[in-house]
Amino acid sequence: MTRNSRPNIVLLMADDLGVGDLCCYGNNSVSTPNIDRLASEGVRLTQHLAAASMCTPSRAAFLTGRYPIRSGMVSPYNLNRALTWLGGSGGLPTNETTFAKLLQHRGYRTGLIGKWHLGLSCASRNDHCYHPLNHGFHYFYGVPFGLLSDCQASKTPELHRWLRIKLWISTVAIALVPFLLLIPKFTRWLSVPWKVIAVFALLAFLFFTSWYSSYGFTRRWNCILMRNHEIIQQPMKEEKVASLMLKEALAFIERVKREPFLLFFSFLHVHTPLISKEKFVGHSKYGRYGDNVEEMDWMVGKILDALDQECLANNTLVYFTSDNGGHLEPLDGAVQLGGWNGIYKGGKGMGGWEGGIRVPGIFRWPSVLEAGRVINEPTSLMDIYPTLSYIGGGILPQDRVIDGQNLMPLLEGRASHSDHEFLFHYCGVYLHTVRWHQKDCATVWKAHYVTPKFYPEGTGACYGSGICSCSGDVTYHDPPLLFDISRDPSEALPLNPDNEPLFDSVIKKMEAAIKEHRRTLTPVPQQFSVFNTIWKPWLQPCCGTFPFCGCDKEDDILPTAP
Repeated sequence: MTRNSRPNIVLLMADDLGVGDLCCYGNNSVSTPNIDRLASEGVRLTQHLAAASMCTPSRAAFLTGRYPIRSGMVSPYNLNRALTWLGGSGGLPTNETTFAKLLQHRGYRTGLIGKWHLGLSCASRNDHCYHPLNHGFHYFYGVPFGLLSDCQASKTPELHRWLRIKLWISTVAIALVPFLLLIPKFTRWLSVPWKVIAVFALLAFLFFTSWYSSYGFTRRWNCILMRNHEIIQQPMKEEKVASLMLKEALAFIERVKREPFLLFFSFLHVHTPLISKEKFVGHSKYGRYGDNVEEMDWMVGKILDALDQECLANNTLVYFTSDNGGHLEPLDGAVQLGGWNGIYKGGKGMGGWEGGIRVPGIFRWPSVLEAGRVINEPTSLMDIYPTLSYIGGGILPQDRVIDGQNLMPLLEGRASHSDHEFLFHYCGVYLHTVRWHQKDCATVWKAHYVTPKFYPEGTGACYGSGICSCSGDVTYHDPPLLFDISRDPSEALPLNPDNEPLFDSVIKKMEAAIKEHRRTLTPVPQQFSVFNTIWKPWLQPCCGTFPFCGCDKEDDILPTAP
């Protein structure tokens, strides 16, 4: 590679894809030939780790190269672990510098196609302070929130489902009061003034309106499609969005192919409700989820074909990953709708268990990286930031801590050992787990200070609540649960002073690292505060006159499925 040259960069990020969902990571029930092709023609990472097991904090870390706690993009509450409303006021702070902004300053044309989920507006409906175009992207086409089951009118609501049930029950209970007061009035047991009955009726109406104005219209408020700052579908036609995104990605490559470009394609696949084109339904051996994975793989193939057709492949770094591990809790009856995390314990939302944070990591750059290499060293999604800065000729910010490491020495084979000695695995604002990669050997230790309580017990997931808690309904470990991940990647054999002579010294080393890490943290505004996360009508994006929001400005010229 000529260091003065600037390669094109294509980043492909799946949503909730399990590390065990791809053939190149050991799956034999789903066909993923295009992603497997990337792995065979490039470098595959086997211990690639998200900085969080939930999408919003993980994506914040990915874009900034920093633990999300440094930017305030983590939650102290179990209810709102990711941003929940486009009409909320939290988001990726404007003083954070994304890799898109670094590359933009180096002359790259930058585009984001797909899911954002890092906030939209701060103080008014159209200020769009957190919008991708204010974070280094020249072009945005996609979903500023993400895909939810709520986006399909026929599906069971996903957003705060159990809270909604409690709100309905409370509404019915309050609404019964004025009716119950009518009984003694008409039977003349008790003279209840009409004003009292009217007040209770008004309270019931106001209570219902206060929550139904947001939750009752989730599809219209959150499920919208935008091009740059303009809303083009509200609510979006969810069955067509993936095809529209693919069309936009191919058009972006065509427009900018003569200059260095960054394309971040952020899939809606494979998040529930698992919307697949008709030709992919029944395509796989693994039901609706497998169909969705195979459609995503087909889309990857279309993007790779475009690079080949434009003779761009040799000078393009392509990277494939997922924002976090597969989601284990979604069910359709007895059928699991989420992904498979292979041999790894846990899944999305589970703090430090490996299944929630170990994700695919594939790099292809034909003119630079050796095909077929496999790297077992600990690496992080945060490493993409300094890696892209390095290959794009950018300068890392000097006024803040960057937690990621440049991966190019490891990817090119110039280094055999990861630069990460310690990695810290948070669940919201709470530090659950620490990983120590010893500098002088291949051993990787992992200590869990907090783990979620599975329900039902022994099932390996939190089916009762839909996602595991970070605090409250958890187990605290003192001494911590210690595992040797290099020998026991499935975290099945906890170590103790009786069976591991190094137990005390390893824990002591980790606790010193935690103290040092905490010294580097500085107070920042919390983007997941109660005020920031509640729905605000004055911030709600609206195509038309609020509250009568709705439009469809998108044409139907779509790519052809096989």
